[in-house]
Amino acid sequence: MQEIILIKLGEIVLKGLNRQSFSAALIRNMRRRLNHLGRFQIREAQSTIYVEPLDDSIDLEEAAELVSKVFGVIAFSRACVAEKEMPKILEATADYLRGQLSSISSFKVESKRSDKRFPLKSPEISAQVGEYLLEQFPNLHVDVHEPDLIVRVEIRDFGAYIHGQPLPGAGGIPVGTGGRAAILISGGIDSPVAAWQMAKRGLELTAVHFASPPYTSERAEQKVVELLEKVSQYAGRMFMFTVPFAKIQEEIMAKCPEEYFTIIMRRFMVRAAERIARREECEALITGESLGQVASQTLPAIVCTDAAATMPVFRPLIGSDKSEIVATARKIDTFDLSIQPYEDCCTVFTPKHPNTRPDLQKVLEAEAALDCEALLDDCIARTTVRKITPYH
Repeated sequence: MQEIILIKLGEIVLKGLNRQSFSAALIRNMRRRLNHLGRFQIREAQSTIYVEPLDDSIDLEEAAELVSKVFGVIAFSRACVAEKEMPKILEATADYLRGQLSSISSFKVESKRSDKRFPLKSPEISAQVGEYLLEQFPNLHVDVHEPDLIVRVEIRDFGAYIHGQPLPGAGGIPVGTGGRAAILISGGIDSPVAAWQMAKRGLELTAVHFASPPYTSERAEQKVVELLEKVSQYAGRMFMFTVPFAKIQEEIMAKCPEEYFTIIMRRFMVRAAERIARREECEALITGESLGQVASQTLPAIVCTDAAATMPVFRPLIGSDKSEIVATARKIDTFDLSIQPYEDCCTVFTPKHPNTRPDLQKVLEAEAALDCEALLDDCIARTTVRKITPYH
C-alpha cells in the first residue's frame, strides 16, 4: 500500500502574487529537512503539498515528525493512495484505517472532490464509503456530531487519498521569506524561545553567543550549541558566532561605576552582535528580553541599550510573562536544557545594586572611560564560528 504525507498550507495561501515564492521556499526547506532520510518527490497542487517517499526503506513516521516542525505547515496527514475508482477507494479505506476503525465505536466520513472529473459528488462518495465501512466493521455506528474518528477521502489530481484526523503543523511562514536577523543567544530560557518565534515569522537566523572564559566553562558553551540544535529543528541550519567577552567585562568592572555595569555590558553586546550581523548580511538583531523581568529589562534600561544599536532590535517576548515563555520552551523542548546550572556571561560580575532607571547621558559619561572600538576590535578578531544543524 502506497503511503504519502499530505501537507496543508497556512498563511501562504493568503500571499497573493507572492504566493509562489513562499511555496517554493517551503518546499526547499522541506527537502533540506528530509534529505538525510532518503529520496522524496515533493510537489504542490490545489493548495496541498504532496510528500512522496521514493525509497521503500524510508521511515515515514520519522518523516512526518520532521515535517511537523517545518514553518509554513498548518496541518499534515499520513495518507494512503488509491486509484480513483470507488471499489479501490472502499478497499483501501478499510485496509488503511483498520487498526483505528476496529478500536472505536463511532465514525463519520468527509469527502472532498477536488477533481471534478470524478463521476460521484462528495456526499455520494461519503455515503458509499460509510455504508461499506459499516458492513466491514460491525462495532461501528455513524455519529455525525461527535464521532470517535472522521474518515477523510480526498479525490485529487494525482489520485484518491484516505486518512484520518490531520495533525497540527508548526504554522508560521517558511524560514528565509522574512529576511535574516542575528539572535543574541544565552543559555537561559528566553533567548531560544525568541529565536523560535522569529524563525516562525520567516527569519533566517544567525546566532551570536557571548562567552567569558575562564569565568564560564566549555560546558556552558556546549549547552548553547545544544539549545540551538533544538531551535534549528524548526529554524533550519545556522551559524553560531562565539564572542570572547571576559576582557570587556573586566574593563567595565575596573573603570565604570558598578550600578551601570549591566547596561554598559548590554551595549557592548549589541555593538558586537551588530558588527557580526552586518557582516552576515542580517538586517536586525533579536533578543529574549521581556519588559520588567530583570534590572536590565526596564524601559529606561532598554532605551539605553538600544541607543548603542544602528539596526532594529526585535524583542518578540517583550509582553510575555515567564509562565508563557516557559510553556513555549517546553513545547520546543529547550526548557530542560536551559535550566541546567551552567553560568553564562550575563550572570558573572552581576552588580549588587543595578540601576533600574539609568539615564543615557550618565551611561555615556561612564562609558567614556573605555576604549570601545579597541575592545570591540579585539573580541571580534577572536570570535569563533561553528555550523549548527538540526541533526548531528
